[in-house]
Amino acid sequence: MDQRCYLTEDGFEASLKPRRLQEVFSLYQSWQSCCRTKRESSMANEIRRVDLHCKTNNAAHNTDEITTRQLIVRRGQPFSITLEMAFAFQTSDILQLTVETGRFPSQSQGTKCTFTNRAPTCVAGSKAIWSCKVDDRSVLQRGIVILSVTPPADAPVGRYSLSAALKSGTAVKESLVVLFNPWCQDDSVYLPDEKERQEYVMNEHGPIYMGTAYNFNSITWEFGQFEEEMVDICLKLLDVNPKHQRDPDGDVSARCNPIYIGRVICAMINCSDDMGVLAGCWDNNFQDGVSPTRWTSSVSILQRWYQNNCMAVKYGQCWVFAGVMCTVMRFFGIPCRVVTNFQSAHDTDNSLTIDEYFDEYGFKPKQSLDNIWNFHVWVEGWMKRPDLQNEACYDGWQVMDPTPQEKSEGVFCCGPAPVIAIYQGHTDLKYDVPFVFSEVNADVVKWMLNADGSKTKIHSLSDTALVGQKISTKAVGSLARNDITNAYKYQEGSSMERVVYDRAVRLNSQGKGVLGTNTCQLTEPKEVEMSLEKETSLKNAQDIKLNLKVSNRGKTNKKMFILVNAQAMNYTGTQAKNILHAQHENTLLAGQVVNLPIHIPYSVYCKHVGNFDSMKVSALTKDDKGDIYGSHIDFILEDPPISIKVLGEACVNRPITIEVEFQNPLNETLRCCCLTITGCGLFRSDHLESNCMELQPNETLKVQINTTPYKAGMKTLVADFDCSAFRDVKGSCTVYIKP
Repeated sequence: MDQRCYLTEDGFEASLKPRRLQEVFSLYQSWQSCCRTKRESSMANEIRRVDLHCKTNNAAHNTDEITTRQLIVRRGQPFSITLEMAFAFQTSDILQLTVETGRFPSQSQGTKCTFTNRAPTCVAGSKAIWSCKVDDRSVLQRGIVILSVTPPADAPVGRYSLSAALKSGTAVKESLVVLFNPWCQDDSVYLPDEKERQEYVMNEHGPIYMGTAYNFNSITWEFGQFEEEMVDICLKLLDVNPKHQRDPDGDVSARCNPIYIGRVICAMINCSDDMGVLAGCWDNNFQDGVSPTRWTSSVSILQRWYQNNCMAVKYGQCWVFAGVMCTVMRFFGIPCRVVTNFQSAHDTDNSLTIDEYFDEYGFKPKQSLDNIWNFHVWVEGWMKRPDLQNEACYDGWQVMDPTPQEKSEGVFCCGPAPVIAIYQGHTDLKYDVPFVFSEVNADVVKWMLNADGSKTKIHSLSDTALVGQKISTKAVGSLARNDITNAYKYQEGSSMERVVYDRAVRLNSQGKGVLGTNTCQLTEPKEVEMSLEKETSLKNAQDIKLNLKVSNRGKTNKKMFILVNAQAMNYTGTQAKNILHAQHENTLLAGQVVNLPIHIPYSVYCKHVGNFDSMKVSALTKDDKGDIYGSHIDFILEDPPISIKVLGEACVNRPITIEVEFQNPLNETLRCCCLTITGCGLFRSDHLESNCMELQPNETLKVQINTTPYKAGMKTLVADFDCSAFRDVKGSCTVYIKP
């Protein structure tokens, strides 16, 4: 009989029959299995340390400007984590990871994913599949496992929990934040040009253009999307939105879509129907809040909203709403830019036509349903539009407007409306394309309201070209203005511009049973031409001198009755105060040109200077045939300069001195003077120097302020000086903070 030899425990040789040998071998296998299970359980319970490599990961994902104290990554791009285990890790070991976001995570909703170093373990129908693999830099025999983890390019953005364990062992948990990724080709916000990514995602400051198409200026706005508190603030903004309150599962799942996120942010920037960030006010009554002209930074506004339990901050107007929205969009990784449209129409009846009214004295009535704003500010976000027909045709820049004007699907928001759809007049597409089309390309009809209630059309040669001028945004990589009017519409006066307008009216009217009024079909008399031009620079605290030029292009003499009016205006096109009224009677010979000087002394308008945004000077002329002609000019007054500069070299965590200087140009005392300084990376909140200063006639204010920079890089300082005679005079400078 066959026998096998073996060594006993004390070392003596013995023999064993085959059956007994088989029993021993079976016991040995059981013992090995038991040891392996205990080892794996021990390893799972003794993952000694997890290193999320926040500094290197965040730098690779372009989020280290926000913080290096928590992991913030972009979807579609791998990041590394290191697990330091109590025992050696073998290639046959399976490490299981689970990521979850939202209150009720679900694999079918894409808000939960379980995956291993071998393969995902998701059930059929799962969305947003994560993956990981063991990195070659791992030292397995020492229990050091480096994992390369990749969130999918369609993952919902937001805060996630991340747990790791060996099979069924106790898991260790960490957290991370996932953002959109304009660097990833598979992400729906992918932006190919690196310079544009630096401008529209990474840049923390820039100009916002304001004023009128005739003369405009800009203010420097601090977006501050990389201030560390923006993580909590922006995620809170998503969590308090009404859609999340009604359907938290669906809302968190939908956060994979920049179209959805854009509409949520757009609605949440204003507080008109939710717990939004800003309350709007356009009646100049800001006593219980902050005047919109005072703000220079989104950070100040978002901090107040968050710290006050999501109570709306008072007050905002269009450029403030747009500046704050740009901050939140850039934080989440959606490329975004602020856009100003001069001569912006507000079409309340969706007719693509604006009716303007004047009384018999040439004044604009205070109330009008339609208005043409001197300027209006919105944002453009960059994203794909797979929800539209011919989907790729409408990818790219999308208009989104958080200023509460008209409701969109029952909510005060606007967009995303593809810029290319506006350009082509495709007003049958979502979202809110007809409204934005009107803002940039509506036709205008001007009427005189007669005493008997009738109205007479005022002839003007520019009615089809008045709306949508000098559409402006910051140029990439410089502080220059980039005119993007040609991205929104064909050249005014061209045949294609009229073709597109007709198409827009037709598509917008489908199913409504009416067609809009195409003003180009109306016969416009051309015998009389009028224009208003400035004679001197238009500076605040100085007299205003203009020239009215009236030309008789006809072949007969004309007796003209001319009305000239000056009105203080709100930038939204509504009247604030009548300033000047003058009448002239002239007989113009055939072919004659007459120049009429218009003089508005500072003593006449000074009492209103703090309560209006611009001045409108209009001229109406009625000839002996009863035809009425009109011309107007809208302009802003240039404020006196204010300077701000940093004295000496600036370095992180070392005190610096900032100097602000302003000279009173008047022969009167400036009262209730207030100086405010903001600057991301230099001040963590607004610095208020004083709220009750006085500045004597022609006196110079010079203030030195000390602060300690806390972030390196190119930063911007903004000074705001407000007083009894000048409203929120602004100045800015840039400074490089050395590491």
